[in-house]
Amino acid sequence: MNLVIIVLDSLRQDHVSIYHGGKAVFPDIPACQTPHLDAFAGEAVVFENAYPEGLPTMPARYALLTGQETLPFRAWQPLAADDLSAAEILGREGYVCGIISDNYHYRAPGMNYHRGFHAYHWIRGQEYDPYNSAPPRRNVEDFVNSHYSEVWRRRVSQCLANFDDIESEEDWFAARVFRQAIAWLEQNRQHKKLFLFVDCFDPHEPWFPPPSFDTYGDPSYRGPKLVMPMGGLASDWATPEEQRCLRSLYAGEVAYVDYWLGRFFAAMARLGYSDDTLTIITADHGHPLGDHGKFLKGTDRLYNELLKVPFLWRFPGGRYGGWRTSAIIQFQDVLPTALDVLGLGGNWGCLQGRSFRPVLEGIADSHRPAAISGYHEGPERCLRDDRWSLILRPEGEADELYDLQSDPREQRNLIDVFPQEAARLSSQFGSVYFRGARRSEVKGIQGRYELSSARLD
Repeated sequence: MNLVIIVLDSLRQDHVSIYHGGKAVFPDIPACQTPHLDAFAGEAVVFENAYPEGLPTMPARYALLTGQETLPFRAWQPLAADDLSAAEILGREGYVCGIISDNYHYRAPGMNYHRGFHAYHWIRGQEYDPYNSAPPRRNVEDFVNSHYSEVWRRRVSQCLANFDDIESEEDWFAARVFRQAIAWLEQNRQHKKLFLFVDCFDPHEPWFPPPSFDTYGDPSYRGPKLVMPMGGLASDWATPEEQRCLRSLYAGEVAYVDYWLGRFFAAMARLGYSDDTLTIITADHGHPLGDHGKFLKGTDRLYNELLKVPFLWRFPGGRYGGWRTSAIIQFQDVLPTALDVLGLGGNWGCLQGRSFRPVLEGIADSHRPAAISGYHEGPERCLRDDRWSLILRPEGEADELYDLQSDPREQRNLIDVFPQEAARLSSQFGSVYFRGARRSEVKGIQGRYELSSARLD
């Protein structure tokens, strides 16, 4: 059996149709449509409660690729010499392994997440990738407002410069990623066992969908096209109309990624991979779109919009398709489970994650009693089960407890109403999962790592 894992960066669960049921997430933006993911889900096991443990980008991928926890131990860093990745494990078992990605953090100096792969293909130019050094041909003023600082204008300028070579929809990044992935599958079909890891940076910002997918906004809007949101309270730097524009651009990005997933699925079927391949689709995390006042990821934004991701497993021939489960999964469980399904279960005993194969096969509908998420260097932690979400704040700030069943938008803090539920969740994770840092000590964690390779600090 072959293995294909697809990671879509920053894809919120509630922007995939099979999860939102046709309901709009925001009252001023039409519900995002993802027909190709929906069709795939019809032949897959659909998980409601799969969560990253350590955030953001690279810690989440570390857990996916190694089956190890990150939150108590490590932040954003390269693979260590003694780490053992999926490609290294599967390579020893006779698999030919390839990675295709436009996530520029993989190719940052020293990151070495391609170690063990027989082939790796980098698509350059996403976000702050120092790819084009010439000034952008587009006018930066059309993509910022008066609140954007010089630092943010330079960031937007780099993004726009990276888009200067794009002329048609086939040149957009998602198209290039999935075209390359299709080519790799075609060229390697003669191998008996394949592992392909496809990491698509979209729908991560900048939100710059092709014109035919930029259809979720108000056609009468004449303000700046803010393809890059800033941090902090959105009301401090963007009007309601500008925030609406941002949300519409994100929805357009999601729809465009879905379109190219459809092209990829069709190619898999044409080449016969649908009948002999385990295909896994997920995202590293979601993305706040002002749901709780802020855009961008951050240590203090541990709500559904950041933590809830699509999580779909399709077996060869669509076996077990249509099974939907509320079992709680964390990313370190992915590799052990994949090895178990591939008949290589003897390899995962040393991993910190645990196989949830019984859930996939419909034998069980539970796996973990609770999940924990956060930033290794951040002070906040989110602990949740299939009903309650507890956000533990730094000393001096109020903790938060939400009933996810009756309040999925997490608007009513019930910490004083159900303190026993908060105590129950807290008791499931010991002090090793928590850090005593004050928020002032960890300000800018996300930006510090994501901008390090772009030389913009």
